[in-house]
Amino acid sequence: MIIKVCGMRDPENIRAVEALPIDYIGLIFYPPSPRHVDALPPTLPKQCQRVGVFVNATAEEILQRINTFQLDMVQLHGHESPHFCHILRQLMPPSLKIMKMIPIATENDISLTRTYSDAIDYFLFESKIPTKGNTYGGSGQQFDWNILNHYHGSIPFLLTGGIGENDAQRILQFHHPKFAGIDLNSRFETAPAIKDITKLHTFIDKVRKLN
Repeated sequence: MIIKVCGMRDPENIRAVEALPIDYIGLIFYPPSPRHVDALPPTLPKQCQRVGVFVNATAEEILQRINTFQLDMVQLHGHESPHFCHILRQLMPPSLKIMKMIPIATENDISLTRTYSDAIDYFLFESKIPTKGNTYGGSGQQFDWNILNHYHGSIPFLLTGGIGENDAQRILQFHHPKFAGIDLNSRFETAPAIKDITKLHTFIDKVRKLN
């Protein structure tokens, strides 16, 4: 199971999180976010893969961040179209992967995945929330994962949105042939962009041992 910890910025916290058995660390490049990374930190993940999170950014901006932060994956968290994903893939180094967030509230939302079938590498399924103006970001709430029984696509997906320290058993009881992993963020924080290492360690240990 892939485990991604998102919303990292503090150098010491990055080092501590990377010492855990995780796969991806997410860096958010969206100025309105309280976890926004606006400058190159003195410490970046060295063992874990680096995921850059973008919201309706231009291809030029994304390519600049790829080069500056040596990203391994681009996560698109806005209204990026399949056409944009195709263009981005052509411009990026071939080794980089693209993850696209799809907001989910009902089974009807699953239909959007079909348009991205040959444009991305992973989906990230998040709770669908109303947006106000240009505000984007995770809801911190879980959606009904049973809705994903209606997902029959070929692209693997990660789950995110409100996953917390008491959800290990729920994750382990969730089964889908394309379920690839989980994305952890706000429920493991003591402050925006600062993760509680003890909570993360306990949770990840449960998931890894029982998986």
